[in-house]
Amino acid sequence: MTTKAVIFDLDDTLMAEGPAYRTCFLETCRTAHEHYQIEPEELLEALGRHAELLWRKSGLIEYCREMGIIWSEGLWGTFEGDQPNLRSLAEWVPAYRVEAWSKALADHGVIDLLLAEELADDFIRRRRECHELFSEALEVLDHCRSKYSLAMVTNGAPDIQMAKVRAARLEPYFKSILISGEVGVGKPDPRIFRMALEQLGVGPEEAVMVGNSLQRDIRGARNAGIRAIWMQLDGVKPDDDVEPDAKITNLSQLPALL
Repeated sequence: MTTKAVIFDLDDTLMAEGPAYRTCFLETCRTAHEHYQIEPEELLEALGRHAELLWRKSGLIEYCREMGIIWSEGLWGTFEGDQPNLRSLAEWVPAYRVEAWSKALADHGVIDLLLAEELADDFIRRRRECHELFSEALEVLDHCRSKYSLAMVTNGAPDIQMAKVRAARLEPYFKSILISGEVGVGKPDPRIFRMALEQLGVGPEEAVMVGNSLQRDIRGARNAGIRAIWMQLDGVKPDDDVEPDAKITNLSQLPALL
């Protein structure tokens, strides 16, 4: 069957998420170093530990797992939207952010609520301004757009994912953009892939999914009857339980493979 459509994941497929987060976190932690000489790497380690623990204890953890919303996103997202769980997150995260930073500072003997609030706000500002596409992403998207209909299927909160899409000027490339927190279904649930197929006007045998997550992208697409190409990032090992139709290690390999 001729390929008519390509469905892309966003995070760590088109956009480098890990480096962006690390850069913003360390730049924020350097503010604490200026005040109290706390080593940025050590403060970041403490922040991650406390923020993740607080996130897991929230009453919204099951919803977040289903939507693919993680603790680090809680440190900068606004969680706008009509979904009741998004509204609950929007109400909860301001206190969560300050508590996470406060506990990280306290691990280093610093009790300073004003600084915790400053760090929380500083990280939000930095993260909203920091979006790093893979260098080859736009060239690949230009090529694919000339031959196929394109969709994006991504897990996460609508405000966070669309902030990335718009900052990177990706929106015009896609006929359809589906975000788990907006549609109420997250990868690997095959329903979100079927929504994309419907909006693209193609059958599953006419589409290809490209993503970095074996469990969410590859398994989910295969369960929806869609061929799946795994983008294997450095250091990520194959999973014997999930078999992609093909593998790439760089987006620039995709056009020839398609």
